[in-house]
Amino acid sequence: MRSLASKVAIITGSSRGIGRAIAQRLGRDGATVVVTYHNSQDKAQEVVEKIKANGSNAIALQVNVKEIDSVRGLFEQTLEHFGKIDILVNNAASKNIFQPTAKMTLEEYDSMFDITRGVYFALQEAAKHMADGGRIVSISTSGTVMPIPAGGAYSGCKSAIEQFSACLAKELGERGITVNTVSPGVTDTDGLVLGEEQVNQLIAQTPLNRLGEPEDVANAVAMLVSDDAHWITGQSIRANGGIV
Repeated sequence: MRSLASKVAIITGSSRGIGRAIAQRLGRDGATVVVTYHNSQDKAQEVVEKIKANGSNAIALQVNVKEIDSVRGLFEQTLEHFGKIDILVNNAASKNIFQPTAKMTLEEYDSMFDITRGVYFALQEAAKHMADGGRIVSISTSGTVMPIPAGGAYSGCKSAIEQFSACLAKELGERGITVNTVSPGVTDTDGLVLGEEQVNQLIAQTPLNRLGEPEDVANAVAMLVSDDAHWITGQSIRANGGIV
């Protein structure tokens, strides 16, 4: 069922991992997808070709989410290509750095919070340009409600995104635009930086007894951007197998 057949969706950081799974899922649901990448043009083009093979339209655009002009250019280019924006999924992320507070460097801190700043201004562009009745979803982490040693900066930058989203939901509700976050647990991607022992401990705490897969998160996003989710806004949905 191609429930998103008339929709135009931007998914940041969608050349690999969770973003790739989201882009391909929304494409299967019929959306026209703007696949964005920073360095991985070849991988982004692979995603575009997979979406097209399933009968939907897609393009790949290069974006540096840390640069505000680049974020604004993404929205301008999307409007030039397709004339509207119905869905925004903020998925782009930097390397997740887990470092005790006493040892965190300014460069490490900035590398994560620069992305958070980019998310804020992507939300700003969506507030300006998104069609009424649109859908905004930002990817957070279950770490915002499950503090771990050395996770302060990482959880902090994601907590900020949750607050950006909750406040924006109040601002855009009168236009029928919903704004939510999805908070994965430990997910099996090439960005997983935890050691094997830590991963096994987290699996043992997860009622469904496995790592998450990118498709698990994509399914949650697909639900939130559907017409059926028009009454869900200002929420953080935990797609984490029940670990918290």
